Amino acid sequence: AARMAAKGSGGEVMAVYIARSDGLTAASPKELAVQRTLVEDLGGSFHQVIGDDIPAALLEFARGVNATQIVLGVSRRKAWQYVFGPGVGATVARESGPDLDVHLVTHDRMGKGTDLSRPPRTARLGRNRRVCGWLIGMAGPVLLSLLLRGVAPGLGLANDMLLFLTLTVAAALLGGMLPALASAAFGSLLLNYYFTPPVHHVLISNSRNIVALVIFIAVAVSVASVVDLAARRTHQAARLRAESEILSHLAGSVLRGENSLGSLLETVRETFGMESVALLEREHDLAPWTCTAGVGTRAHVERPEHADVDMPMGASMSLALTGRVLTAEDRRVLGAFAAQAAVVLDRQRLRTEAEQARALAEGNRIRTALLAAVSHDLRTPLAGIKASVSSLRSDDVEWSEEDRAALLEAIEEGADRLDHLVGNLLDMSRLQTDTVTPLIRELDLDEVVPLALDALAVPAGNVDLDIPEDLPMVAADKGLLERVVANVIENALKYSPAGATVLVAASTTADQVQLRVVDRGPGVPEDAKERIFEPFQRHGDAPRGAGVGLGLAVARGFTEALGGTLTAEDTPGGGLTMVLVLPRVPDRPHAQAPSDDRPDGARLSRTPSPGDG
Repeated sequence: AARMAAKGSGGEVMAVYIARSDGLTAASPKELAVQRTLVEDLGGSFHQVIGDDIPAALLEFARGVNATQIVLGVSRRKAWQYVFGPGVGATVARESGPDLDVHLVTHDRMGKGTDLSRPPRTARLGRNRRVCGWLIGMAGPVLLSLLLRGVAPGLGLANDMLLFLTLTVAAALLGGMLPALASAAFGSLLLNYYFTPPVHHVLISNSRNIVALVIFIAVAVSVASVVDLAARRTHQAARLRAESEILSHLAGSVLRGENSLGSLLETVRETFGMESVALLEREHDLAPWTCTAGVGTRAHVERPEHADVDMPMGASMSLALTGRVLTAEDRRVLGAFAAQAAVVLDRQRLRTEAEQARALAEGNRIRTALLAAVSHDLRTPLAGIKASVSSLRSDDVEWSEEDRAALLEAIEEGADRLDHLVGNLLDMSRLQTDTVTPLIRELDLDEVVPLALDALAVPAGNVDLDIPEDLPMVAADKGLLERVVANVIENALKYSPAGATVLVAASTTADQVQLRVVDRGPGVPEDAKERIFEPFQRHGDAPRGAGVGLGLAVARGFTEALGGTLTAEDTPGGGLTMVLVLPRVPDRPHAQAPSDDRPDGARLSRTPSPGDG
């Protein structure tokens, strides 16, 4: 077989050993080890399957691995042994069909005899059923003869034969062919000896009784054959039904897009009752095997040949199972699982590569946007600072106190803008690297919102606060929440028309506290409401010096880190409303402000000035 594969197109050599299901083997473990070593030295793989019908198991395995040629040794049977059947080689050649070529190779032991016994035809029936069949087939006729002779001696030969036939049918139903044949032969002898004239002699005086006994034996054999065939067909039907259910479940998992390799291997282990299942891979033929994934209680094997069942999937992948040897039919189903495992593994790797490519693309997009921001938004305040400093240091011009104050103010404003832009960039980097760790505690919004307004350096604008005194406390990080509120209010002021007022109002629901920042600006279309929260996004005709487009992205990232949400809604009458939702502190009394701070129920109004903050 190895020479034929080498002369052809580089085919794969697979040696198969068929073991009996009852544990009886024709070869010792030492002989099998020698055969395995020989096959592996020739570049092939050794496989062991279970099958009571050797030709059927061999053909089932060959078709399961899409083999094209089968190489067998010529039978060792002597001439008289062909009475029991044509032999493995002849049966395989006859039933191989047009898709398989069978080669019979001569050897020095051909025709010298073999001690291989033919497997019983009742192998499809259970052991308990066969035992009961033999008991009924052999002990039943004896008991029935005693009963008929002692209790009802005058029933007649026809009735006696029907009763004996009933026992034969029962033996056939339980034990199959052999117990029924034995019952028919033994029952016919008892009928002849005790109930057919002349009695107590193995003779028949009436020719009609001879015909009756022949019919009795023929019916018994026919019933036994039908029952044996029905038992085997029932077994095959049950197996096919189980296979169809397994394959249907497998196909359903494919259609549902289930991509967990571990769950698939666990399904394989449970389906075939194995101790462990491992998916082994190697880069090339000479590379060592590595375990890509595995499940089970037993340690995974390091090489496919060390496993009880090896299902190759190409030259570089194999499914290795430990626990027991499978039949050829089971290997056919296992092949479907192996193919699906390879597909799932490829899909996982493609998904990982796609995620890596997506991350690289996102990183490239952010780097491109960052370069654009550095090239303009960061250089603009630097240019202003540089020009102001150069002007102050110039000896050619005598600056007045007012001019000197204006230049210093320009330097301060440029430095503030730089600090704000760099702060947003650092905050976004913290969010993208998952290094934001909030310190959650109970807070009052009427404590955080004024601090956020104090931190804003806006040239002009009006902010109205509507925060009730009895508003429940929220669970948040004070610093992060202050930054969120500041960024949202700053965005509202940036897009509000001159002289318009930004409203900051708070309310409560069953388990949440909402803070709404309402502006009267141009608003945002519905399809762009989510896009404005992405990094480096500036909606509409925002001026280039208005920032790098990170304020809302940082605000949403910090909000989600606090366990809240930040969404955008349309303002009735025009504009945009930012809705900040935070978890409410349950069943805790609200901390009242000092009575001399401001009256209960008062609304805070604030008009920021250029000097705020």
